Amino acid sequence: MFERFTDEARQVVVGAQEQARTRRAPRIGPEHLLLGILGRPRTPGEELLAEAGVDTAAVVTALHATDPARDGEALAALGIDLDAVRQAAEDAFGPGVLDRIRRGHRGGHVPFEKSSKKVLELSLREAIRLGDRSIGTEHVLLGLLHPDTAASQVLDRHGMTLYGTRRAVERRRPRRAG
Repeated sequence: MFERFTDEARQVVVGAQEQARTRRAPRIGPEHLLLGILGRPRTPGEELLAEAGVDTAAVVTALHATDPARDGEALAALGIDLDAVRQAAEDAFGPGVLDRIRRGHRGGHVPFEKSSKKVLELSLREAIRLGDRSIGTEHVLLGLLHPDTAASQVLDRHGMTLYGTRRAVERRRPRRAG
């Protein structure tokens, strides 16, 4: 499928992998694909996001809301001491065991979440639906609007809908001679 991606759309995927690595995520999520689109200025997908007021700060804020570090605060409210959990893990498996696990995906290949694979599959379907031969950043954006993910929720909060964005993509296209 990647052979059908434009250079810009391929760079979105590369950017998503870099975002996942930087954030020490074990997998590439749809939110990383969204950040990847934002990292490709002057592409159709990025321009549509800019028109809707979606920027990197909005996405990062949404990511922070789902950050596992915030889960520690919630667990503490339930009386679970993460320091005690860490100590028990280190007693059982050795010092620094949790740090070694977290660093596991820093380099090399970062796999895609199932939902991200679905986004890429849907981007192909959107390109076909629109009669396009290649998958561009705008098609990846359309794919992100399908599933119920943190990325689609950010887009929804900015008023982006699948149908409205499809219409915007169609309006931006040059008219075909019929």
